[in-house]
Amino acid sequence: MSVPASPWWSPAIYADRRPFLIARQRVTGAVRAFFAERGFIEVETPILQVSPGNETHLKAFATELEAADGTRAPRYLHTSPEFTAKKLLAAGEERLFTLARVFRNGERTALHHPEFTMLEWYRAGETYDVLMEDCAELLRAAAEATGAAAFHYGGMSCDPYLPPERLTVADAFTRYAGIDLLASVGAQANARDELWQAARSAGIRVAADDTWADVFTRVMVEKVEPHLGQGRATILCEYPISEAALARPKPGDARVAERFELYACGVELANAFGELTDADEQRRRFVGWMDEKERLYGERYPIDEDFLAALAVMPEASGIALGLDRLVVLAAGARRIEDVLWAPVAP
Repeated sequence: MSVPASPWWSPAIYADRRPFLIARQRVTGAVRAFFAERGFIEVETPILQVSPGNETHLKAFATELEAADGTRAPRYLHTSPEFTAKKLLAAGEERLFTLARVFRNGERTALHHPEFTMLEWYRAGETYDVLMEDCAELLRAAAEATGAAAFHYGGMSCDPYLPPERLTVADAFTRYAGIDLLASVGAQANARDELWQAARSAGIRVAADDTWADVFTRVMVEKVEPHLGQGRATILCEYPISEAALARPKPGDARVAERFELYACGVELANAFGELTDADEQRRRFVGWMDEKERLYGERYPIDEDFLAALAVMPEASGIALGLDRLVVLAAGARRIEDVLWAPVAP
């Protein structure tokens, strides 16, 4: 008969975790100081939203909002503070950040938790290249806050004081999988069979009914991501436009988007966009993703019409979401997210 695990508040368990929690406090303080020095304001966003986000594979927590007269309206716990942050940009804010509690269902692993802290920041009138510089400086700030000489995770190491490598997704596919990704990428549609055959030739297991996106994800997970952030951080940029979510196309090449992700020790830390401000195009993407969600999972989330109205008047901007808990895991030398949470969600 198995012995039940001790609760997180057991004094012995808590004593083992407390150094990681103190490290969390130091990293959070360093983050706030970083943005204060650069003229950002810290904002707070409501958790309850009309829409939790409209990406196909996101799984949200649903609830109801009851009015004084007893009427009820569906609401969701947000998966990101992005919609509200962009409404604040539309209202006139130019530099903002938030440390938001966000919620994603069906996610609980060493690096996932159903409730976690998302650090998001936005720069109106500035390109996403500036966010790349922010990321490099934040890695150094987190390391300095905890006294870490290097980050270690999953048998990999990363020097947070070195400038990150900048690598396009296409170059990463060529380097690590021997696949010409852009041969299958179009501005309006992708050539599924082209990528499927290339992946199969590279020794990657693919199924007959895999979509282009399925194959892309499999190559990323099996061949590309395990190499990212080794020795120094990696900024993986210029994603195919179909994988761009809320990002705008890259000027001069509509096949790819102004999107990058930050990796250290094979761990994805952040996802950044040169923000899309075309409300009609954003609606088209939302509808397409919800059609796919309904096909796969039998449900769809509503579109936040207020967000699309704000997007139509939002200035050009760049924005990024970084998993604070994961950053603390690396900076503190922890093994999993629950080590750095003051109180994990009950299983």
